[in-house]
Amino acid sequence: MGYLELQNLTINYGKTPIIRDLSLSISNGEIVSLLGPSGAGKTTILKTIAGLLQPASGKILINNIPVNHLPAEKRDAVLIFQKPLLFPFLNVAQNIGFGLKMQQITGIKAEKKIGKILEITELTDLQNRKIHQLSGGQQQRVALARGLVLEPSILLLDEPLSNLDASLRQQMRELIQTVQKQTGTTMLFVTHDQSEALTISDRVCLLLDGRLRQVGKPEELFYLPAAPEVARFFGCNNILCGTDDGKKNITTFSNTHLNRCSNGGKPFTIRPEDIEILSASRTGPEVLHQSFEGRVIGVTFEGQLTRLTIEVKKIQITVLCGRPTYRIGQSVRLKMPKNCVHFFP
Repeated sequence: MGYLELQNLTINYGKTPIIRDLSLSISNGEIVSLLGPSGAGKTTILKTIAGLLQPASGKILINNIPVNHLPAEKRDAVLIFQKPLLFPFLNVAQNIGFGLKMQQITGIKAEKKIGKILEITELTDLQNRKIHQLSGGQQQRVALARGLVLEPSILLLDEPLSNLDASLRQQMRELIQTVQKQTGTTMLFVTHDQSEALTISDRVCLLLDGRLRQVGKPEELFYLPAAPEVARFFGCNNILCGTDDGKKNITTFSNTHLNRCSNGGKPFTIRPEDIEILSASRTGPEVLHQSFEGRVIGVTFEGQLTRLTIEVKKIQITVLCGRPTYRIGQSVRLKMPKNCVHFFP
């Protein structure tokens, strides 16, 4: 069982609050990502849950038991740091079993636990190797195994994949998901990598300026942002004011001012990859009613996609398309499919 609840948590740096009035519940067996830019306070939250820092106010409950007063070693939570912090004079199996030894679990019982975790984390063939004989990804697996072998209610992971290259990160993401399914361990995973959070998580918690701005399933934050700041964090700068025809077809739009609209417009967003590009020569009442004429003013090739900046009535719209078939100065028409337009609540 692994339930975590944070109630109105405020954490100060000196006298300055860096986390303010944060509340969050994580259910048994969930993988939840705490996502945000560097310096947002994500690691501070993990350290506070683990007992390495004290909050200025609020409560931390693990399995419905308040733990604010408990030291780190008495809390049923294990923190895995960004760097593995392994003992170089011990081999893999000894590193994994170190925490068990501190808990006075030895002999056959310890061997069984270590053997099981070695198998789950695919380290059985490496159990006798010293740490300097391992790759970065293997060392991170040992750190993960060392935390899991203690069977904590809550496993806290502080950007454990950030020091790995792209292919190793992908392998470790898959391993963490596999391990979580096999063990059922509740995990709170800190990252600043959007794709990592969206890929690995049951739910994502977006932390901006010391506050949780939105909590939900990955696709909810990506396609249904609660605020313009959330949309921008996920790479969508198309924040506009619009009016529709009653059937959610955008008929007019303009720029927002401080994320607000005037003249009866409502703030909305549409992802760059969801905007359709039509030929400027397309005419007809339906096309003219549901599309807007514009001019390409920027083209950036990004590999799989090409980023276009298109000016429509002095408003710049970002569009992502496939192959770079458009040129600066070209006239086009943009269509905003109504099922892709998201009005902010």
